[in-house]
Amino acid sequence: MTYLRNCWYMAAWSDEVSNQPLARTLLDEPVVLYRDAEGEPHALFDRCPHRFAPLSAGRVENGILLCGYHGLGFGGDGACARNPHGPITKALRVTSYPVVEAHRAIWIWMGDAGRADPALIRDLSFVDDAPDTAFNKGYLNGTGNYQLFVDNILDLSHADYLHPDTLGGGAVTRTPAEIEERIDGIIAIAWRPKNEVPMPLMADRLPPGVDWVDSWTEVEWSAPGVMTLVNGAVPAGTPRSNGGNVFNLHILTPETSSTSHYFFASTRDYAMDDAKLNEATRKLREQIFSTEDEPMIAGQQKRIGDQDFWSLSPALLKIDKGAALVRRRMDALIQAEAK
Repeated sequence: MTYLRNCWYMAAWSDEVSNQPLARTLLDEPVVLYRDAEGEPHALFDRCPHRFAPLSAGRVENGILLCGYHGLGFGGDGACARNPHGPITKALRVTSYPVVEAHRAIWIWMGDAGRADPALIRDLSFVDDAPDTAFNKGYLNGTGNYQLFVDNILDLSHADYLHPDTLGGGAVTRTPAEIEERIDGIIAIAWRPKNEVPMPLMADRLPPGVDWVDSWTEVEWSAPGVMTLVNGAVPAGTPRSNGGNVFNLHILTPETSSTSHYFFASTRDYAMDDAKLNEATRKLREQIFSTEDEPMIAGQQKRIGDQDFWSLSPALLKIDKGAALVRRRMDALIQAEAK
C-alpha cells in the first residue's frame, strides 16, 4: 500500500515510550521507540543490520540501544556506537526517523528527513492545557485500514444505529452536515441540530425537565488522520455559551494496509476537577470503541479484503460527502508526493 510519507504521524503516547524499547509497526515498517539517558525520544528501524534481529528485543544502556542477539549498540542517529566484536564499519547503521514530542504524544516523520519541520504538527494545545482530572486517553490496535476508521468519525450518522443507547437519538441523521474546505488543509464537518431530542449520553447531564436541545458536533480533519471533535448541547432556544464543550481527539496511524493504531483522548471546559467523571468518560469511550466501532470496522475490512475501496464502487449517500471528500484529498496528496 502507498502511504503519505512527508507528514507527521502519531507513533505513541508520551508515557508509552521509556528506556525500555517499544516495538511498533508503522506504515508497514518495523520501528523501535525508546528514550536515551537524557529522556529524549528516538525511533529506529527495528532490524539490526548484522543478522536482522529485532532491536526492540534488546535493551537501552547509557542511552544506547543494544541488540539483544550480539550486543551491537546504536545511537539515536542510527549510527553504530558499540561493536564488541571488532571495528565499527559503514554497514553497521540503521535508519533513524525524526521524532518530536508534543501534545502528550510522540510524532514520527517517515518521509524525507530534511522536510521534517516540527511546525507542521497540528496545533492540539487544548491537550496540553487540560489538567489530569479533566483529561483521559486511550489506544486501540484495530483491525481495519486507517481510512475506514477516519470515515467512521467523519460520518457520525452511524452513531444513531451503532450506538443508539449512548451517542444515538436520530438528530444527526435528520440534520444535514455543513462541510467546509479551508486553505490551511483542514476539512471541517459540522452537525448543529436545533430543537431536537438529545443523545442519551447528553440527556443525563442536562437540567431536569429538558427534553429538547440545540446541540453541536464539529469535526476538523487534517492529513493524514488527525481529527478533533467538539460537541455539546443546551436547552432549545438558549445561547450556546450557556453550555459546556467536550473536546475529543481521534488520531489514526496506519500499521499495515489492514490494521491501524487508533489514539483517542478527551477533555472538557466544565467540571475540570471531577476525576470521577473523567474516569467514567474514559471507560465509556473505551467500551464504545472496542466493542462497537472496532468490530464493525473489522467486519468492513474482512468484506473488502485486499481490494481497493474505490474499485468496489461504493454506493455513496449524502451522508458520505465529508468522508469521500477526505478520501479524495488523501488520494491527491499521495499522488502528488509520488510525482
